[in-house]
Amino acid sequence: MQIDIKNSAGNLTSNQLKYLLNLKQTAELKELFKTAYQLRINNLDREIYLRGIIEFSNICSKDCYYCGIRKSNQKINRFKMSKTEILESAGWIYKNNYASIVLQSGERNDPEFINFVNDLIKEIKNLSNNKLGITLSLGEQDKKTYQKWFELGAHRYLLRIESSNQKLYENIHPVSHSFKKRLNCLNILREIGYQVGTGVMIGLPGQTIEDLANDLLFFKEIDVDMVGMGPYVIHKQTPLAKKIVDEKILKVRNFDLALKMIAALRILIPDINIAATTALDALSPDGKKRGLKAGANIIMPVITHPNYRKDYQLYENKELIGVSAADEFKKFDLSKELNAKIGYNKWGDSPHYFKRNSN
Repeated sequence: MQIDIKNSAGNLTSNQLKYLLNLKQTAELKELFKTAYQLRINNLDREIYLRGIIEFSNICSKDCYYCGIRKSNQKINRFKMSKTEILESAGWIYKNNYASIVLQSGERNDPEFINFVNDLIKEIKNLSNNKLGITLSLGEQDKKTYQKWFELGAHRYLLRIESSNQKLYENIHPVSHSFKKRLNCLNILREIGYQVGTGVMIGLPGQTIEDLANDLLFFKEIDVDMVGMGPYVIHKQTPLAKKIVDEKILKVRNFDLALKMIAALRILIPDINIAATTALDALSPDGKKRGLKAGANIIMPVITHPNYRKDYQLYENKELIGVSAADEFKKFDLSKELNAKIGYNKWGDSPHYFKRNSN
């Protein structure tokens, strides 16, 4: 099969996506990434947007089989940053002109947690004179909670589905986790008015190229505004890690697949925000940079206080454990090599969101 990639933007079939994800020849891959990168520039601009992420707690009510902070993992130190510590990190993000913040934690929906987040949103808006854009990545909640957080000022929400294949989803989660509930939460977030983000893990045991192609089509079907997807990286203190036969082969394969997924998604939905995730750097020293070259336009520097980074390990080999926010900030002057610039003082919202809501 041959595909005219340049003229396929917004209109790829399952078979065409599978073809792109199976590419191995250097020249073909180079053309794929070049086309995706150009589509990013044409449909967005040359700016790369920052989302300073604060992982403020690893206390989680979920027990996902792939995740290092799963409820049943008794070998990690549980933590919750204080409100003062979180606001100090948010203040650093604001003063360094990132313009956008991500609040992420283990999944909880108890009243204490919900009220804590209520206060955080209000105080982050106050300290930044309403100038910091707020993305939440706090898992499944009820509609009332999502609505409250939206009214307080959060305007983007990332809720990863991990796989759009229900059977595969159920293979990597205990029976208490509901695929349909996850989907319903995405629908609720859209109804409320959030810019909705989701994502999948790439290279899961038992996952096929067809599954990944269907994941991409799923993103288009639900009309997503932003995607944060990355390679599956093992954490040895999880049940899923026991299914891995050759970790070295897994790392190479998953990293290559992740770059192709970013590029294929950019071609399929040219005007959404796509993150070059931190998991890319777990498999390659220049992972995020290569993700940007493949068509991503968002990077999420970790601004979690260094004292806590070692305990927020969803997967192993996570970068920059113990590195200060100021040192990490220096890594992201990518303008020369990528012919792009950092979009300081801009929220960098998804153009797709505004187009969708203007119809």
